[in-house]
This record gives sequence, C-alpha cells and structure tokens, in this order.
Amino acid sequence: MLKANKKTLILTSLVMLIPVVIGLIFWSRLPDPMAIHFGADNEANGFAAKPVAVFAFPLGLLALQWLMPVLLSLDPKRKNISPKMTALVLWLIPIISVFVCAFMYAFNLGYPVNITFFAELMIGLIFIVVGNYLPKTRQNYMVGIRLPWTLANEENWNRTSRLAGPLMIVGGLLIVILTLTGTLTVLWLLLIFAVLLLVPIIYSCWLHLARGL
Repeated sequence: MLKANKKTLILTSLVMLIPVVIGLIFWSRLPDPMAIHFGADNEANGFAAKPVAVFAFPLGLLALQWLMPVLLSLDPKRKNISPKMTALVLWLIPIISVFVCAFMYAFNLGYPVNITFFAELMIGLIFIVVGNYLPKTRQNYMVGIRLPWTLANEENWNRTSRLAGPLMIVGGLLIVILTLTGTLTVLWLLLIFAVLLLVPIIYSCWLHLARGL
C-alpha cells in the first residue's frame, strides 16, 4: 500500500509541511502561547506554546498521514478499496491540516476570522464528497458503514451504502445552506449527525433481522 501510493504520500506530505513554513515566516509576529482551539462562539478556549502549535501539531498530523496506508494495508479486504477512495482518504488529513493551520495563524496574527463559519462549511463539503463515494465503496474494514452484519453480508453492505451516501450528501448540503444563511446551531448540527449515524445503522439492522441479509 505504501509503494502503490508513494507519489500521493510525498505530495500530500509536502502540502502538510506548508503550515510549518508559514509558521516560520511569521514566527516573530505570532504570540506565545498561541490559540489552537475555538468554541462555537468563535472564541479561543485552548492554548499551546508556539513551538507546539507551529511544529508539533502539523508534524503529528503528518505522522498520522503516513500511518493511514499502513492501516489500509492491514485490512483483510483491502483489495475492495478503490484507488479513488484511497486517494480521498489520503487527501482528507492534508486538507484539514492546511485549513486548520491557516485559520489558526490568521486568528493569532490578529486578523478577523470567523473560524466556526468555515469549519462548519468544511464539514458540510466533506460530507458531500464522502457521500458521493460511499455508494460505490465495496466491503472493507476501513471506510464505510462498518457493522458486523454489513461486513458479513455483501448485499447488506451495498444497500446500506446506497442509502447512507445520498443521505450524507443531503446532510452536507443542509449544513452548507444553514451555514451560509447563518442559521446553523449546535442543536441543528447534532440533529443532522444523529440522523446520518442512526438511520443507516437502523436500516442495516432491519435488513439483517427482517430480511436475513
């Protein structure tokens, strides 16, 4: 898995090092400690020493990035994971890393940034992208609706994925719309998450118990 995705890993690793370079460029202007965590009210509620924020955070995510293909290679059903899904998995962490670090630096440099707005927007877009790929995902232990009965029965997996994919797209679109209109609340977000999580589980359980799949 490492060899097959070597180019993608190198490219994504270079992308993930961008925040470190930016941190070094603005080192003298960044406060110490730096705000690294923010609440729903867009206020900082977590802080870390500048070296930790600039180096440890992105490099920790970089280590996780190189761990992903190792975990994928350990999947007994790894041959079912398509190259497109593998690429999606390997690009998610770099995108999140660059996004988080960019807004973290902007906030700490004193620029007015609505981090909560962009975080919610990113969550909605990720749901849309993942939902688009989910119905095409074959049985595996890394990506998808991984339940005992979906992993035991291919038909159950396929039907559950075909339901969960469009549902996730709708949920992602709803999050994007509510974010853009300024009406997304924590309650709305929790409700959407609950629907996206529980509906596929209940459906797959019904297929298993009532249909024998």
